[in-house]
Amino acid sequence: MKAAEITGYGDQTVMHTVDQVAKPSADEGQIIVEVYAAAVNPFDYKVREGLVRQMGELEFPAILGGDFSGIVAEIGAGVSGLEIGQAVYGQAGALSGHGSFAEFAPVKASSAAAKPDSIDFTTAAALPLVSVSAYQALVDHIELQAGQKVLIHGGAGGIGSLAIQLAKHLGAHVATTAAGKDTDFVKKLGADEVIDYTQQDFAALLQGYDAVYDTVGGETNTKSYTILKPGGHLVSMVEQPNEDLVKQYDIQYTAQFTRVTTERLTKIAELIDNGVLAASIDKIFQLDQAAEALQYLHDGHPRGKVVIQIKK
Repeated sequence: MKAAEITGYGDQTVMHTVDQVAKPSADEGQIIVEVYAAAVNPFDYKVREGLVRQMGELEFPAILGGDFSGIVAEIGAGVSGLEIGQAVYGQAGALSGHGSFAEFAPVKASSAAAKPDSIDFTTAAALPLVSVSAYQALVDHIELQAGQKVLIHGGAGGIGSLAIQLAKHLGAHVATTAAGKDTDFVKKLGADEVIDYTQQDFAALLQGYDAVYDTVGGETNTKSYTILKPGGHLVSMVEQPNEDLVKQYDIQYTAQFTRVTTERLTKIAELIDNGVLAASIDKIFQLDQAAEALQYLHDGHPRGKVVIQIKK
């Protein structure tokens, strides 16, 4: 099969698309997916660069990639609820060395679900990590309610663009940070208030918020404590809590590690098919361009997701 492999840790020059890679077989609890499309996430280039080696060392050559959509080609022992030929989406093991940047990928059945009926494979591949991240933060952790106020950082990005839509569906007042060029984009997604982070300081403009969803980190995270009301909730994808600030501002804090599960993917599929959520795709690459796709995400601020199309 064809796959995009890395031969070691480094920059984009370590990634190569190879034609003669052994096709995987399903272990217990796994399915083999014929991958139609795979999305690129910041985690992928961090793996490539060796920045998450504390989470697991790769054996080279290694295939990167988590998000996918495709067709079930093989079912391993102990798997139920899925059928060969079924259209699915979800996450492969981005740190397994057998990821989704390939024509076939082994996937835990518990990290896959039926693809939303109303969208194509390319669009479905853009959804798993970002949509589940937004759902896990806003629904499971924050338990966002109608009438509450939430600030979503990075509203034009992959996670932020889904989080805005979901927060509006839940009935919240939504503020977001975004570059000025993305103001119209995030307003169309449903943002009530847009702070241009290149020109404005959100901490000077917002107060008394019930929740903040942080996908940026650094100084943005630190300032976010100050806009929350007592008892408010800060969920961050990138920073651990500062316990002194948690006590000072009397807030709740969750450092989120996203878990893509069948249950969450199924709920997302319902929201997609009901027209509540829609994926935003910035650019589509082919499998031969996998190295360029990772670098494109690394170097810029895409409006939505970057997707690698593998089979049409």
